[in-house]
Parts: sequence; structure tokens; C-alpha cells
Amino acid sequence: MTASTTALTTRESLAVDGGTPVRATLLPYGRQSIAEDDIQAVVDVLRSDWLTTGPKVAEFEEAFAARVNAKYAVSFSSGTAALHGAAFAAGLKAGDETITSPMTFAATANCVLYQGATPVFVDVSADTLNLDREQVAARITSRTKAILPVDYAGHPADLDSILDLAAKHNLIVIEDACHALGAEYHRRRTGSIADMTIFSFHPVKHLATGEGGMVTTGRADLAESLRRFRNHGISSDARQRQAEGQWHYEMVVLGFNYRLTDIACALGLSQLSKLEQNLLLRRHIAARYTAAFRDIAAVTPPVVRDGVDPAWHLYPIRLNLVKLTADRGQIFRALRAENIGVNVHYIPVHFHPYYRERFGYRGGEFPVAENAYERLISLPMFHGMSDQDIEDVIAAVRKVATHFAK
Repeated sequence: MTASTTALTTRESLAVDGGTPVRATLLPYGRQSIAEDDIQAVVDVLRSDWLTTGPKVAEFEEAFAARVNAKYAVSFSSGTAALHGAAFAAGLKAGDETITSPMTFAATANCVLYQGATPVFVDVSADTLNLDREQVAARITSRTKAILPVDYAGHPADLDSILDLAAKHNLIVIEDACHALGAEYHRRRTGSIADMTIFSFHPVKHLATGEGGMVTTGRADLAESLRRFRNHGISSDARQRQAEGQWHYEMVVLGFNYRLTDIACALGLSQLSKLEQNLLLRRHIAARYTAAFRDIAAVTPPVVRDGVDPAWHLYPIRLNLVKLTADRGQIFRALRAENIGVNVHYIPVHFHPYYRERFGYRGGEFPVAENAYERLISLPMFHGMSDQDIEDVIAAVRKVATHFAK
């Protein structure tokens, strides 16, 4: 019998101290869900004539664009490659600046550096940990070329106010929605709002292709620039040339080999057909967590703003450390000992040694993001979780919070 099915005593012995863990095996914070039809879709491509630059690429792109209500979708070999492609298509270059969030994975800011431009971090709103509109407005200069908001944990950024700022200053908006496939912002689907929107298909995301990414846009010129950039800067691909019975091609810009294979696109197409069900499951998990944690004083569940339906890539709780006798590190280790595979998202980008050394960050520059980082823990959140998995997470959080309560 697990602790999730028994009453928890006030100071129950923690697994980290030699007690019995809530679970016998580790529950990861995220993982892919692959079914037999997904496997068959990949096998069918392996038996076909095209393993890459073939028909599945366009098929996946068209289906994805339709799902998010975008005019164009351009696939890439990873979410990072997609971010790089968007930075290129936006025309970022040396001397330009892009305003973005420190509360993200390093790739968001790195893509700006790849183009020789400078990422300018601004602090986040205390509720959603997304870019704070007033902070963005204060940092716009004559060098600002783009705004790069992040949909942290799957909750869309304050896109209307960001787009309004961008319009006033003639800036491009690149939305990092790698957490937010399926999210809605005031009844509009993520992927149909910003100038360019980036998605990731890493295994812990809503849709898995192994590695992979996508950029959606409503602009034909941006879509064409993205296609060339991912294909060495060449103006045609191998399938086009074969269909036309000709060999000639021209490299017109300096690009990269960032193509997504037909193998991955076949898996993506199969997974895309399950997206609605996956979103329902993630929202069910989030609702169960939020209801369970309302009466735990030491835990603050994520905030959802009015008019937003998050996609719940992550479920990040924040610890009320003044109500605990332990810090985040101790709580983290205690939950891992209970076999709950918690994680932390994210170490603020300006804390990384590279950014400290290159730009002189010392800490203290972005107090909201930094304070949140000290208290954040991501709980398991993936659509393959069972009801028992959910109950185990809730039980472990209660057990650890009760043990360390003041």
C-alpha cells in the first residue's frame, strides 16, 4: 500500500531519512508517449523512397499549420534550430538588440547571439513569470529589432500588449511557444498571433518527433526565408529538382542544414492526431494538482490569467519558504527520494557562466525572476500519467510539505 492511499501523519518519516517512499519506482517529470500507430507511421516511411526532403515534410507542415490556424509552417531539426531560423528571418545582425526573458532555457537567448545580435533581458511578471510589458517598454531603444516573449510552462505571454508595443516601434515579435502547443490566448491559437511562433518537438513536449521544431507565420516572405535558411541557403530542395527533372540549384544566402526528416515528420503527423486528447489529459492533471494544493500553505500553484487556456507543458509550483524549515534544495531532494522526478525550470539565463562572463551579470538585475527561481519546482506533467501517478505526486508533496512545515 502506498502513502497515497493511507492517512499521512504530521511528521511521517521521509524516504530521504530512511522512511518508505511514496512510490517504488521513479516517476519522471516528463516523457514521450509512443503507440503502435506511431511506430507503424515511421516504419512506412523507412520502406518508402524518401527518408528526408520527401513528401511527409510538406504533409506535416500543412497539417500543423491548419491545427494552429497559421498560414505557413516551416519545420526544423530542433526547436533551437527553429529559433535560429526565426532570428535569421527577422534580419537580426550585429548591433541589433532583442528583448527577451531570463526565465527560459538558454536556447531562447542563444539564437540572438548566433546572429551576432545582443539579447537584452528584462524581468518577468510575478504571476505568470512571462515578460512584463512595462519592463519591455522601458528597454526599447533605437537598436531594438525584435521582442522574443516566452510562453513559460505553456501559459501564453501577454501577447496583445507586446504586439502593441512592437507596432508602435516597428519591431518584429518572435514568440517562443516551445511550451505552448495547443494553448489559446483570448480564443486565438498559439501559432497564429505573433509574426513568427516557434514550437519544439522534444520528447517531453506535447508532440514528439525525437528532436524537431517548427516556425509558424502568416507572412510569405518570412516563410520563404525560413525554408532557404534551413536548407543551406539554397533556393530549391532535392524533391523539387527531381520532380522538375533538373539538377541546377543556387545558394542565395548563408544557411544551415536544419531540415527535419520524413521519418520525424511521419511520427509528428501521427502524434498530431492525438494532440487534443493529450491536451485534455494535461489539463486534467493540472486541475487535480491545483485543487489538491490549495490548502497547503507552503505551496503556491501556477496562476492562470483570464482569457488564457494554457497547454501545461510544465506544472511549476513555488515554495513559500517562510512557511518551511527547509530550502528548495532540501525539498527537491526529499521529493526525489520519494521517487517523484521533480525538476527545476529554469536557471535564469543570465546566471550561466557564459552570460556572466560575456555581459557582466552578477545577479540581482532581475529580482522577480531570481526570486522565483529560488522557489520553483516542476512536478511531473505528461499525458501518459495515470490517476495513480497523479495521486502519488500529490501524496508526496503533502508528505514533504507537512514534514517541513513551521
